[in-house]
Amino acid sequence: MTALRSMIGAAAVAGVLCAPTVSMAQSYPDVVRTSAYVSVRDGTRLAVNIYRPAKGDVAETARLPVIFSFSPYRARYVEKDGKVVELALGDRLALRSLIRAGYVVATADIRGKGASFGHRRGFQDRTEARDGYDLVEWLAKQPFATGKVGMIGCSYLGGTTFQTATTAPPSLKAVFVGASDLDKYAFVRRGGIPAQFNTRPDEPAEVDLASVPVDADADGAMLKAAVAQHAANTPMAGLWYGMPHRDSVSSFTGNAFWEEVGVYNYLDAIRKSGVATYFWSNWQDEPTAQSVLSAANLPGAKFLAGPGSHCVPPPGFDFAGEVTRYFDHYLKGAANGIDKAPRATYWLEGLDGKGGYVRSALLPGEGAKPLSWYPGAGRSGTARSANDGVLTATANGAGADSFAVNYTLPDPEYFAFWAQPMDDKGLSYTSAPLGKPLKLVGFPIARLTVSADRSDANVFVYLDQVDNAGKAEVVAFGRLALSHRKEGKAPYQTLGLPYHSGLGADVAPVRPGEKVRLNIDMTPISRIVPKGARLRLTVTGADPRQRNLKDIRQDPAPVITVHWGKQSGGASRLDLPVMK
Repeated sequence: MTALRSMIGAAAVAGVLCAPTVSMAQSYPDVVRTSAYVSVRDGTRLAVNIYRPAKGDVAETARLPVIFSFSPYRARYVEKDGKVVELALGDRLALRSLIRAGYVVATADIRGKGASFGHRRGFQDRTEARDGYDLVEWLAKQPFATGKVGMIGCSYLGGTTFQTATTAPPSLKAVFVGASDLDKYAFVRRGGIPAQFNTRPDEPAEVDLASVPVDADADGAMLKAAVAQHAANTPMAGLWYGMPHRDSVSSFTGNAFWEEVGVYNYLDAIRKSGVATYFWSNWQDEPTAQSVLSAANLPGAKFLAGPGSHCVPPPGFDFAGEVTRYFDHYLKGAANGIDKAPRATYWLEGLDGKGGYVRSALLPGEGAKPLSWYPGAGRSGTARSANDGVLTATANGAGADSFAVNYTLPDPEYFAFWAQPMDDKGLSYTSAPLGKPLKLVGFPIARLTVSADRSDANVFVYLDQVDNAGKAEVVAFGRLALSHRKEGKAPYQTLGLPYHSGLGADVAPVRPGEKVRLNIDMTPISRIVPKGARLRLTVTGADPRQRNLKDIRQDPAPVITVHWGKQSGGASRLDLPVMK
């Protein structure tokens, strides 16, 4: 259990609360599992696993609510050492705790993956969403079920949860969506630049063949037949790389596929269905921006953010208790007050010098006031190409700094969910040590006037916090191609952030040397920067997390120029989201 601070809007801390908990008594210490193939509307058979709460080997006979999780990563599989791994029996998504708390938990492999038959036309497409609908309704009608179903997932599983909600199954009453996206184009090809998410190679058949066959498939013959159909899957990286614009028509699906998988197009269906929504991500995870926007677009949605990385249960927080309390209210009718709790719960780094959770009626970014800092000349007072530029409270003089894009970058982890400092790979501008703490909650925006020596270039920005000893950590980052600079009216609520349409007609090259304005929204931040620390803005032209970096590198490298000080079109600046 951890202490939580209560914040009403932008008001100061109002008090200390106990972390939300529920009784985790071992009412159902055991589990009875069964598995089978279930046919969806087009006849495709999907592998479904059912976990019923039990005492010993006797399952609960009373009807119970069902929690469903829909996975592309094999819901049951055998590791090389022979150990069987089961999604439902781990607590990363609180599934084991939910079984103990009196829920039937169901997991399933999406079509074209694991032990399921069929092939993937796309990824989180309408076929997959309708599969989710069919399985929700099938589960609701089983003799062990009350008819009420909830869904939970994170990353791709968060996407299957969110996409299923867009089909509005009548029996789906609540969803808990982790690290998923509202606008897949703006996430996967953010600023027109694809990065690591969704662009990895596809797994070989051996991976799916390690799935545990369903109960009726004693010799594994059906598993082998199912996996053979997976050979027709659309390649993930090929699909995403092949659609450079929001309205690009995919050669694999034959339609404007970004629009098909953009959840924002189906928000009205979610609103009308009345399904309860809870969005979760962590601050050191790129999808968090999309989670904030998802909550902003669904009235009544809850939001949770911890200090960890991708899909890690928030450290120091009773995550399983929060999940159980949420579903207890919406699936069991428990009057536990979660519906009346403040909308947002999130980690505030540096609270009381260390960090802690706060409760707020506002989502991160709501109520923040921009504080503008301006990049300028370095210690020599002249244009330069080193990392000795400064950030100041006013725009002074006028000048420019240039750098050649550096493609010699460190090899990242296979899943490098967070950026590392890049101050030696481009230009950097650093503030003086802070004279007092600075509370930042929301989205930093880098508003830069830039030019390049060719018709297009990629621009990456990073916000670092640098301590007294010079140790730096990236606290926010963003990216935008020069050709994708045009902004337009967003089809959903953006909390005032710039919206780059990405439409083919709006994507335009620049003239070499032409100054253009880039408004780059960065990943959200929640921290109190301590007195004496410095903030640093870094600008580069490449990032090690670009999986296609070897394919797109240019020789000679592009030269990018940042124009600072008093410029036509406005001074380059960094807008920081300051909260009182």
